[in-house]
Amino acid sequence: MPIRRPGAPPPPAGPGPGLGAAAGPGGPGAFGGLPGPPRLARRLQHPAQVILTGFGLAIAIGTALLSLPVATTTGERASFVDALFTATSAVCVTGLAVVDTQLHWSTFGELVILGLFQVGGLGIMTMAALTMLLVSRRLGLRTRLVAQMETKVPGLGGIRRTIRNIVIFSLICETVTAIVLTTRFALTYHLGFGDAVYHGVFHAVSAFNNAGFALYPDGMTRFATDPWILLPLALAVIVGGLGFPVVFELLREWRKPAMWSVQTRITLMVTAILLVGGTIVITAVEGSNPATLGAHDGEAAVLGGFFYSAMTRSGGFNSVDIAVMRPESLFASDILMFIGGGSGSTAGGIKVTTFGLLAFVIWAEMRGEPRVNVGRRRVPSPNQRQALTIALLSISAVAIGTFVMLAATAYPFDAVLFEVISAFGTVGMSTGITPHLPVAMKILLVALMFVGRVGPLTAASALALREKTRRFELPEERTIVG
Repeated sequence: MPIRRPGAPPPPAGPGPGLGAAAGPGGPGAFGGLPGPPRLARRLQHPAQVILTGFGLAIAIGTALLSLPVATTTGERASFVDALFTATSAVCVTGLAVVDTQLHWSTFGELVILGLFQVGGLGIMTMAALTMLLVSRRLGLRTRLVAQMETKVPGLGGIRRTIRNIVIFSLICETVTAIVLTTRFALTYHLGFGDAVYHGVFHAVSAFNNAGFALYPDGMTRFATDPWILLPLALAVIVGGLGFPVVFELLREWRKPAMWSVQTRITLMVTAILLVGGTIVITAVEGSNPATLGAHDGEAAVLGGFFYSAMTRSGGFNSVDIAVMRPESLFASDILMFIGGGSGSTAGGIKVTTFGLLAFVIWAEMRGEPRVNVGRRRVPSPNQRQALTIALLSISAVAIGTFVMLAATAYPFDAVLFEVISAFGTVGMSTGITPHLPVAMKILLVALMFVGRVGPLTAASALALREKTRRFELPEERTIVG
């Protein structure tokens, strides 16, 4: 116990109002003066709890609504598994379905699904913004300054503006896409104005949120040669999959590429490589397959290859029958689905930033460089370890899910692996086996969708918040690798 000199003022009851300070009722909080009771402040320090609770509550509400008789076209209650699977797929913006969306669900049910993947998409980006704020305030001063400089989220006022900009930008993208689709549906496919608007809005919101839900039993195969349908959908998926940090930085600094952050550089570079590479591979492999792209001429085949490449990034729509695609295409699809889209976006997967960062780590190691550099920036070691951790945890989840499904069903390996990665990567593409899986395997896919949606974000925030400085170092000893 410290000794106090006579007449000296009493010491403060806590560590003060700085980072990590205790907070009394109405006093300073854990984040530099954030007001609120201690329990709330402690909860705000763990965004993983907020993320899991928020998505779990949304799935529970969606399941309850889809279980109502009014949600189906027959007026009968949907089974609990069907309602749970559909609600999870919508909230996690996946798009996998165990029943036909248009034939099984009524207009009320379809609107519930639309609302769920709209909330899921905005929730993902909002949670990412809040996590960035929490992480930046828990790290050291220098790291916080760098994070605030790159994310442009300096405090609570900044986070409010960021969330408002996310909502506005999302609605603008969805509105523009819906107008183009509505016009095409009305003028070319002779839908009534009401039906054209409904179809346009539903698919526009589904595309921007990378949800993959369609109102047609065959997906988008009926529009396989129509660029006015496929290209707006693909563009909405790509923009939604970039992530709000990248999009907002591009809007601010599009004339100054030298000022772009490491995240923006990696996201744009890897996204372009995967889009172009995926288009070339799919077009080359399926161009001679008469059951898929081989049935179209050259331009339509390239359009189909590009659309498929964009959709495997987490979009989920299909313009060809995936069940008859060649094994090489399915394997390429597995790679693209596993990587996914950008951080803080509506896309799933391990994220292009994780993949790109690991590629730079490998490149630096092959060149014998002691540091990993991207452009004129050095990537800190904790970021490298976090990327490796997320990648290995994701590989483990896919491997376990594939093993269990292979042991429980008689489906071939390539179809099972495709389905598992599609669920974990929240893509929504399917070889057609999902509706025929046993109940236990549907529950497995539900778990994979949930883990794949909230897992990487939760793991990333948890790893960043656990970062701390060690005050001592142990003796170094190298091991044999390889």
